[in-house]
Amino acid sequence: MIKGLRLLMVVAALGMTAACTSKKAELGTAENPIKVHFVPSVDAKVIAESSEAFKAFMEKNTPYKYEISIPQSFVAVVEAFGTKRADVAAINTFGYVLAHDKYGAEARLTVIRHGQATYQSQFIAKADGPIKTVADLAGKKIAFVDPSSTSGYLLPLKTLKDKKIEPKETVFAMKHDSVVSMIYQGQVDAGATFYSPPSKDDKGNEKLEDARRLVLTQYPDVEKKIKIVELSEPIPNDPIIFRKDMPEEMKAKIVDGIFAFVATPEGKEAFNKIYGVTEFKKATDADYEPVRKMLNDLGKNAADLMKK
Repeated sequence: MIKGLRLLMVVAALGMTAACTSKKAELGTAENPIKVHFVPSVDAKVIAESSEAFKAFMEKNTPYKYEISIPQSFVAVVEAFGTKRADVAAINTFGYVLAHDKYGAEARLTVIRHGQATYQSQFIAKADGPIKTVADLAGKKIAFVDPSSTSGYLLPLKTLKDKKIEPKETVFAMKHDSVVSMIYQGQVDAGATFYSPPSKDDKGNEKLEDARRLVLTQYPDVEKKIKIVELSEPIPNDPIIFRKDMPEEMKAKIVDGIFAFVATPEGKEAFNKIYGVTEFKKATDADYEPVRKMLNDLGKNAADLMKK
């Protein structure tokens, strides 16, 4: 009887020890750092180098420790919010709508590019070809990016539906630069990619910023060879999003830290390299309601698009 009692006491003690050991450290500590995800947009090495500068600044200027990750896709980031493996993320507009609808993630910042908090898609085609207006896309072969790309598919698809234009064939090139290359090489008649207005260099000359710039090394004459046919309506730029149940005080300090970082020359350069971003503005979920309306108009929802 005594032996049995002792055994029970030992088991209970071990259970208490395990419970104490397994208790997770406070978020923001070295044992449980704030997990920040950067959706891949450029070469992973570029993101890794720039995000290290971000991590160092944030750890110096906020009371928290951080862990930076670069997942394979925005879908991986969305699912990380569902399992609490992501606390903060820089994500595309569509990915945010999905993360909010599925897991309650919250937009707190919107990126600013070239002074704009919104962006558009563009239809592009050969400059010397027969396509002069969007109406000329009827019966043509068109390249899109992928089914979940806002600027590379959803926005241009809405344009076609609104104007009742039926292409002969559509293909998914999977990347914005691939769409441009397919048009340049004559594999398709036209395509849809992201649009950003031209910027100015130090001498005041216009600098190409839309998707055509991605192939300038391969095709230096791309701006002359491929023209913009038409732009879509604007929608909000990509957000910085937070896990719903993070403490409000923590969210506020991280937001302040990001503002402070991008205000430095090093911070401005880092975000410009990763996402072409030079500023941020505060945001709420309501700012992204136009995206939901667009999906509704197309008869789609975020979860369905992720399955494609």
